[in-house]
Amino acid sequence: MKPYERYRTRKLLLALTAAGGLLLTACSGGGGGSEGSKAADRDISGLPAPAHEDEDRASEQEDREAAPDHLSTFALDVDTASYDYARRSLADGRLPDPSTVRPEEFVNSFRQDYERPDGDGFSVTVDGARTEDEDWSLVRVGLATRSAERTGERPPAALTFVIDISGSMAEPGRLDLARKSLAVMTDRLRDDDSVAVVTFSDEAETVLPMTRLDGNRDEIQDVIAELDTESSTNLGAGVETGHETAVEGLREGATNRVVLVSDALANTGDTDADTILERIAGERREHGITLFGVGVGSDYGDALMERLADRGDGHTVYVSDEGEAREVFCEELPRNIDLTARDAKAQVAFDPETVEEFRLVGYDNRRVADEDFRDDRVDGGEAGPGHTVTALYAVRTEPGAEGHLATATVRWLDPDTRDPHEESGDLETDALHDSLRAAPSRFQVTAVAAYFADTLRSGDDRYDRLPGAPAGFAELADRARALARTTEDRAVGDLADAIEQADRRRG
Repeated sequence: MKPYERYRTRKLLLALTAAGGLLLTACSGGGGGSEGSKAADRDISGLPAPAHEDEDRASEQEDREAAPDHLSTFALDVDTASYDYARRSLADGRLPDPSTVRPEEFVNSFRQDYERPDGDGFSVTVDGARTEDEDWSLVRVGLATRSAERTGERPPAALTFVIDISGSMAEPGRLDLARKSLAVMTDRLRDDDSVAVVTFSDEAETVLPMTRLDGNRDEIQDVIAELDTESSTNLGAGVETGHETAVEGLREGATNRVVLVSDALANTGDTDADTILERIAGERREHGITLFGVGVGSDYGDALMERLADRGDGHTVYVSDEGEAREVFCEELPRNIDLTARDAKAQVAFDPETVEEFRLVGYDNRRVADEDFRDDRVDGGEAGPGHTVTALYAVRTEPGAEGHLATATVRWLDPDTRDPHEESGDLETDALHDSLRAAPSRFQVTAVAAYFADTLRSGDDRYDRLPGAPAGFAELADRARALARTTEDRAVGDLADAIEQADRRRG
């Protein structure tokens, strides 16, 4: 029996004996993860420590503290690959596999309007809106880093590109995209940046050791132009050789990063993410080398790439055409080479006096035990300049509840000194918008993206869908189309297109 279940059972028996039948409100939920749970029992949350030797009351208080089911804790995630791969699948005429749909990556694919901090670290924004479902609201926790600085103001970069040249990469939109994008990026990197290139098929090979751009651009361009496909996919060997090459070319004072470009369809050697990562764990921890995964291809090993990036102290994106590839390699990667935070985690504390239950949307693979929030040995997520991270919660408040609703805290380590820092933000019930349509347009975009992911994963008839969800894809597409006009944001228009495609596919 879980601790908080023992607490309720013991208290119920004591109350029945002493007071003749006082009934306690039931509390559902999970153990360490604390998601999808009701908030903590109100009659014990504020009790002081026992003032006398009462073993039962002391045990009750200990159990209550051991099961803080009003907390939600997760590692930050700036991945967007799931959303872009879903769009690719829909454009190809098929619904995405529900197992590849990660709602947090849909939500984090859109520009937000959060206030940004002046220095490294995060700002914290917490807001929310009531839905048409009684007592249910959507609560948004927004974290933002400082604005991306001009390329010339960042530290130098030491980038090791690990390029998949297996046979499957011959399909248009895979290796050809990588060659074109890397060639353009090489021209745009600074003279004091460095580049190494590792290729892999059935084996891995360092075809270019770490080389300064200054005076060597032609040599680097020649290596990129000669990339060609071969046979099978030994992704494990590629990642291992890539990290070895990065360590050999390690530059103090620079951002050292491995950039993996692959369809992640591993079929030779190690094909398990944990096994691959264990082999390069020393390099990651000792030298702080991060992994940036770039997924390509209509047939794509999404689960493997996502786990490699999450556990490899980095993040992943997916590209399907030349425009997206140029954006990633030539704009996003050079702009966000620097890191502003390591091992970042967020913890949201819902007030048990006002919140009856809550559910975090997505982040299934990023949950952290509540007690590990301030354990800096436990991995979190990495973030750089210009990043935003959004977490959306479905929250059911007590009928007529007023007052404090939630406090969100983000904790991170300085990327250079490893010193820990924290920042928090609060939300009161009277700050909730009266409806989703009354909320700011960017909040509404967040909600639509989450509803889209939820429907793709679950189907239109799921009884426990997110509160306030439209009846189906058609109504959701109408909302997205209206928001595209309001925001004048091309990305929101693309979202509306994708929802309409899903509506036709679901048909």
